[in-house]
Amino acid sequence: MKMNPVTTRSFDTGLLARVEDAGLNASAPPQQRWVDGWLLRFSPGKAKRARCINPVAAGRRPVPDKLAACQAVFDAAGLPLIVRITPFAQPAGLDTQLESLGLCRFDDTRVMVLEALDDIVPPSLPDTMELQQVGLEAFCQRIGALRGSPLAQRQAHAQRLAQSPVPFSAFELKVDGEVLACGQFALEDDLVGVYDVFTAEPARGRGLASMLCAGLLARARELGARHAYLQVDRDNRPARTVYHRLGFADGYAYHYRTRDPDAA
Repeated sequence: MKMNPVTTRSFDTGLLARVEDAGLNASAPPQQRWVDGWLLRFSPGKAKRARCINPVAAGRRPVPDKLAACQAVFDAAGLPLIVRITPFAQPAGLDTQLESLGLCRFDDTRVMVLEALDDIVPPSLPDTMELQQVGLEAFCQRIGALRGSPLAQRQAHAQRLAQSPVPFSAFELKVDGEVLACGQFALEDDLVGVYDVFTAEPARGRGLASMLCAGLLARARELGARHAYLQVDRDNRPARTVYHRLGFADGYAYHYRTRDPDAA
């Protein structure tokens, strides 16, 4: 399996393929369709995973023809055409072909994997802190407010979670009654994906994200999870430091391509 340039641990490729499938399932929006082996998603939400082309299979039509058909779908949805390129993208050589067609590369992202959850220790929280589960609608409003997301993106996020083919569990970390960090996980068989980890800007650097993530993983392990994955921007060093300390390592990389400079 050819990978993008990235420092990786030697994970079983079967596990990485399962992680990719789980990530696709966890990010599935109601707005999606297939075009000759490519999975098109066109949700108006913030997550690019839910508003891009995932070239899952090679199909039969030439790439330029498929791009033209996909462009019509994204134009109708009022969204820029974006293609997500992973080590699993088809047909072979697609990334090079898209570059030759003028699609620019952006958002280099790492899929980090924790092969076993055995060493995860639940956080020991002081009396001033509380980790509690919240409803998905409330979570989308909370993290949207922390991020400064517009209402349409919050609503699209809530819709995607409500109709997800895999169950999500959302949590808030409160300090003296104030929500300072939040995150959620998606559980599929023995795989848990950690999503939407966010710490309020004034509270960063206090170890809240580490405690939150340890709490999420410990709860997922109680529900049967054995392996974990997450997706993080390559240049997000603070977050990557937290995940490395928890035992995560880079499994593979992906990026996006588009002709629209505003999308990048």
